[in-house]
Amino acid sequence: MLHVENLSKRIGDFALHGINFDVPNGGYFVLLGASGAGKTVLLEMLAGIESCDDGRIRWNDEDITHARIQHRGFSLVYQDQALFPHLSVRANIAYGLRARGMRGHTTQNRFRALARETGVEALLDRMPETLSGGEAQRVALARALAVEPRCLLLDEPIAALDTHARGHMRALLRGLNRQGHTIIHVTHDYEEAISLATHVGVMERGTVVQTGTPEEIFHHPRSEFVARFIGIRNVYKGRLLAAEPEGTPKFTTGNRSFAVLTDASPGPGSLIVRSEDITVSLTRNDTSAQNTFRGIVKDIAPARLGVEVTVEIGVEATAWITNESLRRLQLRLGSEVWTSFKASAARFIEE
Repeated sequence: MLHVENLSKRIGDFALHGINFDVPNGGYFVLLGASGAGKTVLLEMLAGIESCDDGRIRWNDEDITHARIQHRGFSLVYQDQALFPHLSVRANIAYGLRARGMRGHTTQNRFRALARETGVEALLDRMPETLSGGEAQRVALARALAVEPRCLLLDEPIAALDTHARGHMRALLRGLNRQGHTIIHVTHDYEEAISLATHVGVMERGTVVQTGTPEEIFHHPRSEFVARFIGIRNVYKGRLLAAEPEGTPKFTTGNRSFAVLTDASPGPGSLIVRSEDITVSLTRNDTSAQNTFRGIVKDIAPARLGVEVTVEIGVEATAWITNESLRRLQLRLGSEVWTSFKASAARFIEE
């Protein structure tokens, strides 16, 4: 297990501080953060390229905080791959094998296995300048795997790839993880975390503000920042009011009030509602949902899994519906509709 404890680093005006997380052996940890959050610097600290000012890095029972790069057993793959431009694909991968001290027949067997595993067998005699982004990323992975790292560190490995290459790279990374490789992968794309991660961390302003499984992060964000960053559209600032006797607590924002199932204390905070928990209909449904409002369709936009419909109900509420539902409801801009969601679907986050 990788154990990171209270890791800190100052570089000019920027600082990483109080970073804590664990990655189990064989886990796939995706670290989410906006540009400038410090994700790459954190990877370089784990790899030993950058030193830390404070804190500890442990692998199982071994303290590797101040260990040399070559003694950590980690491999780092940058977004731009950093292949040796004067060496062929074959020579780039072989460099990693030589760094491992492998020679002769053993080298050839390992070389063939790496080329097959990463799908670069047809590229071995090519030069880096002739490779596509996806091909170059596969070669960089093969070279990194050649040293048989105990942890693979990936800096935005999919960000620069086209849609087709992204699908292939995700499949390759999932396959490597299934084979037992421990992977730490930094990105700004929450869909990568959904697709790949066994565990997720979210970075904000130089620290990790939440960790957990993808389900925990995406269903129970602990802050407004996390909610917005992972793509939740319906985030409202306001105040939670005390519940009436035998009643459900109410959250107010502007001139709109929502019922929310929570045991939080009254006070300021944010309410989040996932778009998939909001239903849209042409008539008021007979439903147990306490939050039912009439509104006007303000926007209709394609989404990854259907269509986003934004309805003005005193505040804007965005729902996800299927293309089939869009056709059946015959929705247009300006259509009058009803929206509803249960009090249990709304989550209150205290300030």
